Amino acid sequence: MTKAYSIFLTVLFTVFIGGVLVISALLPKEEFSEMENRFLQKPPELSIETVKNGKFMENAEKYVSDHIAGRDLWVAAKAWGERLSGKQENNGVYFAAQDTLINRVEEPDGETWEQLDQNLEYLDQLVSNAGVPVYFGLIPSAAQVWHDRLPDGAPTADEAAIIKTLYSRTAARTVDLLSVLSAHSGEELYYRTDHHWTSLGAYYGYTALMEAMGMEPVDLADYERTTVTDQFYGTIFSASGVRWVAPDRIDTYIPADGVKVTSYFDGTPSQGSLYVDSYLEVKDKYSYFLGGVQPLCVVETGLTDAPRLLLIRDSYSDSLTPFLTQSFSQIHLFDPRYNLSSIQGYIQDNGIDAVAVLYSIPNYIADEYQFVLSR
Repeated sequence: MTKAYSIFLTVLFTVFIGGVLVISALLPKEEFSEMENRFLQKPPELSIETVKNGKFMENAEKYVSDHIAGRDLWVAAKAWGERLSGKQENNGVYFAAQDTLINRVEEPDGETWEQLDQNLEYLDQLVSNAGVPVYFGLIPSAAQVWHDRLPDGAPTADEAAIIKTLYSRTAARTVDLLSVLSAHSGEELYYRTDHHWTSLGAYYGYTALMEAMGMEPVDLADYERTTVTDQFYGTIFSASGVRWVAPDRIDTYIPADGVKVTSYFDGTPSQGSLYVDSYLEVKDKYSYFLGGVQPLCVVETGLTDAPRLLLIRDSYSDSLTPFLTQSFSQIHLFDPRYNLSSIQGYIQDNGIDAVAVLYSIPNYIADEYQFVLSR
């Protein structure tokens, strides 16, 4: 290689990097990524404290990564590079068997366990003050239930051990979701391109809750499965950069007839729906169930002599709710991430008969809003 050619390559590389930086700086900054269905990192806050604790550099790196020009292209190129090199993971996502993408779940460290113990204290305060039975259910991820699909030796958290430990430390009545889902692990319980459970997985979760509450679940055979789309690519597909897997199918089993849904944003009610067809035309198809994230949602089923359930939950409960309409007169879905009002007051004001706190393991480990349960 001649000196002139070396200089040419150096200049070309410098111009390329500089051009990407300039374009990234000039492009308008978006707050939300539709492809990944998440909010993008905001500009880092510069202060003496954030510099000392390392948060400034950490958030600055995330900000640059989220807003670099052509980000989706670079993520996809990296995934292809990892696959061609023989690796079985990219961005914390395993290239699993049966055309499946599975998120790695990190084992909780000492600091995380301290937060989990604190969350259980909040839960136990709810148990003491609610005046009605409180049930606690942790939903295992696909990494646990579909562990046989993972690449050999792929590290991920022992979710069974985490569930056992947390259940042993709380006064709440626990829901054995792990056993029910594991018993049906050969079925399509989770989406292959998304972290959520499918409607079938949600059904088995429903049966576990009904068993814990001493109630009879609806028989799935009494309903006909309806496929509403076969072109669903979820958040794991987007974040991983993987573009070679087939899309998922979204099914329903329970009709929406006779069900009234009211959504509340900033305390203002608006008419909702058990299923929102418009979401089937956009990237975020999972929001077809109930219309996606909302602080509070009340579902009235018209059943008489059936209990009222308060469900403190994450997004997994969106596809669980249709099955709950078969057993409860009202389902109140309360999301502490966006609703900081008093849960104890809500129980009293709305004649709630039972409370269920249901979270997926990864979401519960990362949740910072469980303090709301103590209010």
